[in-house]
Amino acid sequence: MNKIYEQYRKEITNQERFVRLAERRVNRIMDALEKLGSCSDKKNYDYSNTDIKKIFGKIEKKLKETRLKFQGTSRNKREAT
Repeated sequence: MNKIYEQYRKEITNQERFVRLAERRVNRIMDALEKLGSCSDKKNYDYSNTDIKKIFGKIEKKLKETRLKFQGTSRNKREAT
């Protein structure tokens, strides 16, 4: 079974692996945000503007950190060539 896996891994490119994984992960993030949006119904939940600022502050901070990781990687690749 190890040989089969190694052969499979050689046949797919890094770009193909990235697309496959990124697509799945982005879809999970979108689903989680959809679920979070369901919490906005004031009939069922009680929250303050402070709560909202905390939630979206955390999300925005993590999004920015993640984007910087990609930008750093792109810069590093350009500088190496």
